[in-house]
Amino acid sequence: MKKSLIALAAVAVSGAAFAQSSVTVFGVVDQAVTMVNGGTNWNGINSGGNQTSRLGFRGVEDLGNGLKANFWLEAGLLADQGTGNTTGETGLDFQRRSTVGLEGSFGEVRLGRDLTEAFKATSRYDVFGQVGLGVSRLWANNTLGNGVSSVALTSQRVSNMVTYVSPNISGFKAAVNYGFGEVQGENRDSRYVGAGLTYDNGPLSLGLSGERSNRGANSNVTSDVTAWALGGSYNLGVVKLAAAYRDSKAKILTGDKNKAKGYYFGVSAPVGAAGEVKASYNRYEGQIAGLDKHKADQFALGYVHNLSKRTAVYGTYAYIKNKDNGALDVNLNGTGTTGTLKDNGSQHGLQVGVRHAF
Repeated sequence: MKKSLIALAAVAVSGAAFAQSSVTVFGVVDQAVTMVNGGTNWNGINSGGNQTSRLGFRGVEDLGNGLKANFWLEAGLLADQGTGNTTGETGLDFQRRSTVGLEGSFGEVRLGRDLTEAFKATSRYDVFGQVGLGVSRLWANNTLGNGVSSVALTSQRVSNMVTYVSPNISGFKAAVNYGFGEVQGENRDSRYVGAGLTYDNGPLSLGLSGERSNRGANSNVTSDVTAWALGGSYNLGVVKLAAAYRDSKAKILTGDKNKAKGYYFGVSAPVGAAGEVKASYNRYEGQIAGLDKHKADQFALGYVHNLSKRTAVYGTYAYIKNKDNGALDVNLNGTGTTGTLKDNGSQHGLQVGVRHAF
């Protein structure tokens, strides 16, 4: 009898321990039929028109006394091709996020690859969620533009980072990243340093960020890039207004600086109980050292209709017009060729898709 009671007690204790740990499998499959019209055209199916297709695993363990351990592994998918990442290779990798951390009343400390806190602090005001034809290019990954008009920018994700995120204090949160360059004998090479400060209180949201990314053998950038950005939104209930500004300077080997800056305005509004309409305007300006400034204006209009909490259909239209020899085209999230610009520097894009989350 005593042995049975002891066994039952052991099972109960074990069950309580397991109840304090959890692992979640999650993901998104999103594909859209896309048509791009310019000097030459492109049409096909691409992955991630409303949300980026992905597969992930995340977990948390309660260690007691308010301390928790967590992990997050997330891999990008090109769902239209069935490949395991966004670099064209066939293997599954976790380059979207690969972190382990500890969290408590002090905030959270994480180690590994992730979106930078500078990116998170201000890109969140893009009503198109940094995905699809309507995406704002202010936070373009690594470079803005093409060919001779290309200006180096910071990377959205950085490897080998130590991250600290503060607790929420009356709506304010601060976060910093330090990314090791891991170049032998050269601690500054390939190093990343960034920070974000956010404020969220009721309908008002604000964000400010600054970052520095050094070139080097283990870096995606070809210049030392310094950038700062600010943004905000206000929810009026019937409509939500958003705006952002970003300024970036890339110091090239000659000591001169290539420059990129721009501003953004966005608006979104609920349509009935299941729909949302959104629109945005972006102005981009870039300047290669010694050359004239180039510009581009981008307009986007989209609609999302939720069929359930996990499934939605959507449509997005985008138009971009370059000036002064600019060469920005519509964004297809890494989907090969997108055709060419018209002689007047313009291009149109339209996509209709389905998104399912699990």
